[in-house]
Amino acid sequence: MAANVMEIYGSKVFNEHVMKERLPSATYKSLEKTLHKGAPLDIEVANVVASVMKRWAMELGATHYTHWFQPLTGITSEKHDGFVSPVGDGTAIMEFSGKELVRGEPDASSFPSGGLRATCEARGYTAWDPTSYAFVKDDVLCIPTAFVSYTGEALDKKTPLLRSMNALSNQAIRILKLFGKDVDYVSTTVGPEQEYFLIKKEDYEARQDLILTGRTLFGAPSAKGQELEEHYFGVIRPEVSAFMKELDEELWKLGVPAKTKHNEVAPCQHELAPIFDTTNVAIDHNLLTMEMMKKIAPKYGLVCLQHEKPFEGVNGSGKHNNWSMSTPAENLLDPGDTPMENLQFLVFLAAVIKAVDEYADLLRTSVATPGNDHRLGANEAPPAIISIFVGEELEAVIDAIASDSPYAGPVKMKMDLGVDVLPKFSKDTTDRNRTSPFAFTGNKFEFRMPGSAENLSDCNTILNTAVAKELKGYADELEGAEDFTSAAIALIKRTIRDHRRVIFNGNGYTAEWEAEAEKRGLPNKKNTPAALPALIEPKNIQLMEDFGVLTKVEMESRYEVEMEHYSKIINIEALTMLEMARKQLLPAVNSYTSEVANTAASKLAVSEAISVRSETKTLQKLSADADAMSDAIDTLQAAVDAAKALPTETEKAVAFHSDVIPAMDALRAAADDAETICGEDYWPLPSYSKMLYYV
Repeated sequence: MAANVMEIYGSKVFNEHVMKERLPSATYKSLEKTLHKGAPLDIEVANVVASVMKRWAMELGATHYTHWFQPLTGITSEKHDGFVSPVGDGTAIMEFSGKELVRGEPDASSFPSGGLRATCEARGYTAWDPTSYAFVKDDVLCIPTAFVSYTGEALDKKTPLLRSMNALSNQAIRILKLFGKDVDYVSTTVGPEQEYFLIKKEDYEARQDLILTGRTLFGAPSAKGQELEEHYFGVIRPEVSAFMKELDEELWKLGVPAKTKHNEVAPCQHELAPIFDTTNVAIDHNLLTMEMMKKIAPKYGLVCLQHEKPFEGVNGSGKHNNWSMSTPAENLLDPGDTPMENLQFLVFLAAVIKAVDEYADLLRTSVATPGNDHRLGANEAPPAIISIFVGEELEAVIDAIASDSPYAGPVKMKMDLGVDVLPKFSKDTTDRNRTSPFAFTGNKFEFRMPGSAENLSDCNTILNTAVAKELKGYADELEGAEDFTSAAIALIKRTIRDHRRVIFNGNGYTAEWEAEAEKRGLPNKKNTPAALPALIEPKNIQLMEDFGVLTKVEMESRYEVEMEHYSKIINIEALTMLEMARKQLLPAVNSYTSEVANTAASKLAVSEAISVRSETKTLQKLSADADAMSDAIDTLQAAVDAAKALPTETEKAVAFHSDVIPAMDALRAAADDAETICGEDYWPLPSYSKMLYYV
């Protein structure tokens, strides 16, 4: 098998190995400058690359090509064009030019744009991202691209991400120069851990809520949940194991470094984690992973659920974003062996701490979705409060620096200024904190807040840009310093003193932490409509404009898109509930009520002395539930109608959260109670027990 893995790995990817092998030497060298140093791509080079790429793709069976991009829907989009080109004599040739490689023109008016494009303004452009390799999928050559409007605004998730990566690199290079290091580029890297559920296809198809919304809108709790804690890292079901094996193989062919797979905490829940990669590539790979999961699962009689909370009462699914900064030679978040290496580490660490504290509100918007609202703050995911976990040893170092007191660690290292600096310590001395939203785990930060369905471009764009801003401030200050070392130490001290409030190593799930966070002045935006206004805060717009990542208009458009998206999702869920309750659940309750009433009547017809106490109790409960469902249906319909009638997207989103969701909860409570009483043969939906514990 090992040899087979080595043979298939990257076999469908036009990677540097293929380029080096197939491209003329001069073309490859020119392209290499574009790939590694950001040099502009010459059209003649593009023409040669396109010709070779087409030939390579056709050898793998490709007949079409597509510019594979990420509109503001968050998922990927593709329009397939054939290589075939008629020549006029009844025959055809296969063509693909440099211009077609570098630029495409999809319709830009039918995607969410937040007012950036009107229906009559359809032109948009896709531009090749040569740093993310092209690949062949379903006999189509897929070219990863950015997506912009005719007038140049970013209409996608990738364009601002690439801009943010460059912004951070430019400022990190300045800091490294002060440490005597000359580097061309500083990469941000990400390793996204993807959680997901697998359920039986037949159960999925029997539930309209899963089909239309990705989550169960009704469902009484299973008699057994996750309380025995035996599913986590447990033996993998045979059909799930077979699915995982095929998934690994298909991902390896596409160059996705799938590494770890296991059962997660909730029944039916699993995780796949890759090896980290450059951020834009890692996100492309994650989107491919999600697509392949959904595509492969039905072959095994399963359906892959990637919603953040498919089942009430059991853990939801996240997508942990393991983020770091590195040069080809070193990870900048790796503590070093010498005082100067540790000083460099502390400068970068301090920049991250300051960035997260100052832009916590903006970082919170990057994980604000209706699905993630169900997950954040429950006993399974971090709260909506953003704080940083650094571990006991590093916190002791930070406190020593801030207070000018000696650090009593295992090894003490003094600098000439008499200030203790970080000693050498094992990466594993940093414990893991599952309750922290932003945890330092030895040589990277694990941002645990993103939900399983999300595109990670948003949170990485914000994180990169915020850290770039702090590094710029540091570089501006340190470049003019007479004594660099003492100036750097003073800067670290100041940063830690000013931003110590965001560091918290305790249990983030407790009510005590919520109260403590409020005292510290940390924002706690518990739902999406409350979190999203940070996108249009002047300081946040200023951040994005200063680094050329997003303009004011582009930020405002994203606010509109996300607010509208929230309302649309809740509206779809509410309408699905209404339809299921009216057409499936109430009729089921009424049918069973009729059956029980007939049984009671039949008993009494034989003899009035026969007891009908059990039937009477059941009838009373079911009648009460049916009345509650009927009333809740009316209330929910009125709330939906009122919310949709409001004039602005902001008002609609707030109403859907404040009025529609409580009405949905009331309808669910009545229906779930009825499910516990109604005869199994009458209830039309597969139960939680059946879905979560299939054999």
